Amino acid sequence: MNDPDVLIVGAGPVGLTLAIDLAWRGIAVTVVETRAPAAPPEPKCNHVAARTMEIFRRLGLADKVRNAGLPADYPHDVSYRTSFTGQELTRIHIPCRRDRFTATEGPDCNWPTPEPPHRINQIFLEPILFAHAAGQPRIRIINRTTVEDVVVADDGARASLRDLDTGTVTPVNCRYLIGCDGARSIVRKAIGAELSGDAVIQRVQSTYIRAPGLIDRQQTAPAWGTGSINPRRSGMVYAIDGRERWLVHNYLRPGEGDFDEVDRDACLRTILGVEDGFNYEIISKEDWYGRRLIADRFRDRCAFIVGDAAHIWVPYAGYGMNAGIADAMNLSWLLAAHLNGWAPSAILDAYQAERWPITSQVSRFAMSHAEAEIRRRGSVPDEIEQAGPEGERARREVGRLTYEINVQQYACAGLNFGTYYDRSPIIAYDGAAHPAYTMDSYTPSTVPGCRTPHLWCRDGGSLYDAMGPEFTLLRFDPATDVAALDVAARLRGVPLKVLDVERPDSAIYDGDKLVLSRPDQHVAWRSNKLPADSLAMIDRVRGAAIQAR
Repeated sequence: MNDPDVLIVGAGPVGLTLAIDLAWRGIAVTVVETRAPAAPPEPKCNHVAARTMEIFRRLGLADKVRNAGLPADYPHDVSYRTSFTGQELTRIHIPCRRDRFTATEGPDCNWPTPEPPHRINQIFLEPILFAHAAGQPRIRIINRTTVEDVVVADDGARASLRDLDTGTVTPVNCRYLIGCDGARSIVRKAIGAELSGDAVIQRVQSTYIRAPGLIDRQQTAPAWGTGSINPRRSGMVYAIDGRERWLVHNYLRPGEGDFDEVDRDACLRTILGVEDGFNYEIISKEDWYGRRLIADRFRDRCAFIVGDAAHIWVPYAGYGMNAGIADAMNLSWLLAAHLNGWAPSAILDAYQAERWPITSQVSRFAMSHAEAEIRRRGSVPDEIEQAGPEGERARREVGRLTYEINVQQYACAGLNFGTYYDRSPIIAYDGAAHPAYTMDSYTPSTVPGCRTPHLWCRDGGSLYDAMGPEFTLLRFDPATDVAALDVAARLRGVPLKVLDVERPDSAIYDGDKLVLSRPDQHVAWRSNKLPADSLAMIDRVRGAAIQAR
């Protein structure tokens, strides 16, 4: 086996997206995965965030992803009921994929992006990513193989690859090693990183079932997600294929026994609201802890950790996998910039400097939401299932509170677009404060470190589609001379596209004649005029200023 420049451990959605993006940027990658090529993943992540869909759009995958999953007309709503087959308490309206780009009413509409979010389970998403990655000439995937005996050194990493079918062990050296290998990451252990935080926030008994007759037992319209709220048991039911497959989360109460001590069948029937004679088949089951744990570092020399290898938290707002992909896209362009020769290795220092604070912020949002939802579950009134005025009053009040808490996570524009980098060594800050954001709200901004605000160009096209693959200088006044900046970029070999943009009607870009957007669509610099030293500014955003310190 040839020693690769980049070795990625783990071919889940995070590792595959990282490999695809690196290959798209011209970097050859080897990916090692324990599962066989056609082995299905567990039905985990059910949601692809808007920022992730923007990435898939750039990589040419958005249409394939959006056309997969639930039937086109199956509602993506979230319904809360006394049980899956019981009375509805409230409903969060989310457009089905057929109506995703035309619906305008509801909390999950009018996203400021060419690619709004998409509800799709990982069992449909991952094969799309795998097939695309396997077809790229710069990507080599080695299945049914484990990575062992990892040693990280100054000039690269060494490891042993064990073939799970033959037992053959092959030594391998790589310039860069990236762990996308989950909560039990061997790469995290190799770099000596320690997880810390809240070890147990909740416990969830998760069951993947086939129940063909369940869909017709509902009293109300189908929904992508259905919350069951009654005094006996709280849970969530996610539609996987819109016909017969469902993922049921049973939220264990404080003080209940271990997973195996809790009657799975009885809890499942209570959540579904079905009698003992109702037949269903368990496809698989996976019990898990909701945690908030973050590694104390994301890197040691040539080795990095990404996604669940670096952080674990309660998967509210669907941000487990999506946060991992955000990590991967941050690391990808930094690593490609160095390997492609236009940035020093010092640029890689920006990965931890940028992603660790974001991880801490987002994980606390998720934890706060989890705590609010857990408190709500612990206060379900006994009369919620009763007929008459008292039952109606209880259902109305629980429905109101449940909507207020959960609409934030299912229409989480703030987590998608509000996060910013405020301590980066490769961003030219100008003293302006970053706008605050919440899980569901944010203010678009060109303050350096913020996501470059999306806009629709006068010709109807997306700004993101018009931007270059690396740095893009958005010029809102064509009379502004940018020759010095363009020359500086060429002197340093930094790929830079100058894009003239008509100033939009909105005030987002008011006052900015020039906005420099990074390869990951975050603002690196802005001004009304060229910097006093264009070469120094280019050196700043390509990491040379870190090297000089």
